[in-house]
Amino acid sequence: MLTRRSWVLRLSIFLNVAVLLYVATHIASRGDLLDELQAPAARSFLSVEAGESAGEAGDGSPPSAPMTPPRPASTKEASTTPEASPRPSSPAESRSEEPTPNPVTRALEDVVRCIDRSAEPRTAQRSDFWVLYNYVPAARTFRCWESITYTTHADYTFLDNLKPLLERWQGPVSLAVHAPGTDFQPTVDAIRYARDCLSPLVAELVTFHVFFGTRHVPRQIPRAPQLLAIRANCTLPAPWANVTSGALYKTKSKILYPVNIGRNVAREAATTHYILPSDIELYPSPNLIRDFLTMVRRQDPPLMHTNPKVFPLPIFELQDGSELPANKTQLVAMLKNGSAIPFHKKLCPGCHNVPRSKEWLAAEESEGLHVFHIGKRTGYFVHWEPIFIGTHSDPLYDERLSWEGKSDKMTQGYALCVLDYEFQILDNAFLVHKPGIKTLKKDPQRAMLAGKTNALIRKVIFPELKVLYGTRKGCAV
Repeated sequence: MLTRRSWVLRLSIFLNVAVLLYVATHIASRGDLLDELQAPAARSFLSVEAGESAGEAGDGSPPSAPMTPPRPASTKEASTTPEASPRPSSPAESRSEEPTPNPVTRALEDVVRCIDRSAEPRTAQRSDFWVLYNYVPAARTFRCWESITYTTHADYTFLDNLKPLLERWQGPVSLAVHAPGTDFQPTVDAIRYARDCLSPLVAELVTFHVFFGTRHVPRQIPRAPQLLAIRANCTLPAPWANVTSGALYKTKSKILYPVNIGRNVAREAATTHYILPSDIELYPSPNLIRDFLTMVRRQDPPLMHTNPKVFPLPIFELQDGSELPANKTQLVAMLKNGSAIPFHKKLCPGCHNVPRSKEWLAAEESEGLHVFHIGKRTGYFVHWEPIFIGTHSDPLYDERLSWEGKSDKMTQGYALCVLDYEFQILDNAFLVHKPGIKTLKKDPQRAMLAGKTNALIRKVIFPELKVLYGTRKGCAV
């Protein structure tokens, strides 16, 4: 009995000693683990403090936003631009292998949050048209958040507008050129001449798309490398010099200008998130891209609204021979002395009458860009045809409408109204038409086409729009 108790006592002592040793070992290892966990936390805290100090000591810009997973770049971008080089597959790799991005650029990228779009050349059908997308691409490429693309359309006789447009825009341009039948060859010559002779900015920033009807296919279509291998003779007059509309294949074949095909082709081919669909004879106020993206990065309260939004630009006409205004202050001075007028004042004043236009003109020019007023396409402005900075999410233009038939932007305006878009008018940004004030001229042929277009909209397109988008009180085509 004593022997059994003695053994039990010894076993109990042994077990207690083992438990104490285990607990001591666990406590020691836990201390090491805490040290390991606390070390990176301390380093992270010091890193944040150092980043905040650097932000306070610099130009007042906020510290960079947290690193987000990288977006894939297109094949072309990855091979031609440093910014589009393949990135690491995780934020941790990015921190270790890439230099710290510029705080302003990172912040803008985080705010815009878009996906890069391909700029590879391709051929496709669109309705009754063939389209050569990215037929002659620009030398410079942009990430989707880096700029705004000016998207526009023309035939080759309007390419002289590229020089003044680019000097003010200084950013990417997506241009759809209508070139049916025998208009194709002079179009090719004009593209080459514009790139080689007008301005270096043309080759750097303009991407040309070419389109033509399926019943008016050119006999030959050279590949872009063949086209660019031959340089233009800049001592000769431009291919568009002294060419009248009556000399074009389009006119001789009685082809209506498919304005909305061109608009949609140029829009959909743009590689940036923000786009300015406009007409090639409308030139923007200088520094618009820089100031607009600064405003986007700043995220003023109106930009935080949940409604879809676009940013209309007031448009003005200038007397023939006038110099383009460099800013709003100069523009207002020209309006006061009569050398500038609101766009289409003598043709269709209601089509381009901007909400709070008098207050806009009375407001003094300020630094940068801000939202001056939020308008709607209702009431007195129910037939407003704004030209605006928007995105790829905005409704497209109806491709059944022609330039000759007029009202080509009205259907899109109705869709914007029904979708309850906010028209956030900017305080210092504007467009000016190529100098030369338009006057009303009687054109029976165009009046007849306008009547047919109105009937098409009223009987066919408007009922479709009501099914597709619904209705809203105050909205009309």
